[in-house]
Amino acid sequence: MKILVLNAGSSSQKSCLYQLNEDSLPEQPQEPLWEAHIDWSVANDFGVLKVSAKGTKLETKLESQKRPQAIACLLSTLIQGETRVLNQLSEIEIVGHRVVHGGADYSQATLITPEVKTAIASLFPLAPTHNPAHLEGIEAVEEVLGDVPQLAVFDTAFHSQMPLEAVVYPIPYEWFDQGIRRYGFHGISHQYCARRSAQLLGKSLESLRLITCHLGNGCSLAAIKGGVSIDTTMGFTPLEGLMMGSRSGSIDPAILIYLMREYNFDANQLDEMLNKASGFKGVSGISSDLRTIQRAITEGNQCAQLAFDIYIHRLRAAIGAMVATLGGLEALVFTAGVGENAVTVREKTCEGFEFLGLKLDLEKNASSPVDIDIAAPDSKVRVLVVHTQEDWAIASECWHYTISGI
Repeated sequence: MKILVLNAGSSSQKSCLYQLNEDSLPEQPQEPLWEAHIDWSVANDFGVLKVSAKGTKLETKLESQKRPQAIACLLSTLIQGETRVLNQLSEIEIVGHRVVHGGADYSQATLITPEVKTAIASLFPLAPTHNPAHLEGIEAVEEVLGDVPQLAVFDTAFHSQMPLEAVVYPIPYEWFDQGIRRYGFHGISHQYCARRSAQLLGKSLESLRLITCHLGNGCSLAAIKGGVSIDTTMGFTPLEGLMMGSRSGSIDPAILIYLMREYNFDANQLDEMLNKASGFKGVSGISSDLRTIQRAITEGNQCAQLAFDIYIHRLRAAIGAMVATLGGLEALVFTAGVGENAVTVREKTCEGFEFLGLKLDLEKNASSPVDIDIAAPDSKVRVLVVHTQEDWAIASECWHYTISGI
């Protein structure tokens, strides 16, 4: 079974092709036959396509910024040139798409129909940099591959079972009826990491209380009990919650009212400030990238140090809230670009929870850990670093859908 996965970002497009046996799905993630990545952020008038397959790596300049034409070019590398892995595109049996926002109506992976496309489009205002890209990808596949089945795997779906007290905002209830509620995001990553953590610990997922920390340019936590997300830090949009690369996370909403009244800020200016000019970038004044922040700290940059300190303070505070919600904790899980690679972030975060009996093995923490427990042997709470595999999780959903025939 050949499964194509498309994972679209605001300025990128990642794609993978997996070949899976129809008899059983491997417990461990498999390497894709082919991978491709488009980056539109390198220049204003073109993008760069990077493809790898069969030990060959290809880099091509794209003349168009338009996603449909770029995806068509991307798919052509599957059947021609040194990266060819298929005789014809019709060998692809199903295509899986990561879709950031599914609203309240989608709690599981869903076959894409005209109605589902309309729903994805209706959520453009809540995910303006992602949902339009997802829809363009879906329509580009329709254009190139015809009526091949396409499956939407929603980032919000994993959080769809959160209790009402975690979902409803303390504003007039009528707005909840209008769809203003907490949805949560990074669900594909949180769910994968929870399942992988149970494997690594040799325990059933249902028996565990986990906090998964998805720390990248965007950051969120999930409190997972019995395999279900019961709370998360992102909410109505991915802006709520933790401090991030260029996003503020949660702040006093009266600040926005003040800026509107006293400095004549409009909605666009507020959006730009909170989503693109805050977080590490806003406080440090130099970058949204933690690696740059850490280099600046070594050079004595006080604003960079303050940005890092705020980040850790808010991360610890949010983890503490999740522990209270769970009523205990078996494992703290770090994942994504920062979570998997930033030794200091893991160390400083864990220092705040020694009162729970959590003890980090500093040597393991500093040894580029991947899918292992880095807690000390006598730690009462396990600490895991898990390499998140969203593409594999999407491919797995496609496999289950195809086999079940639903």
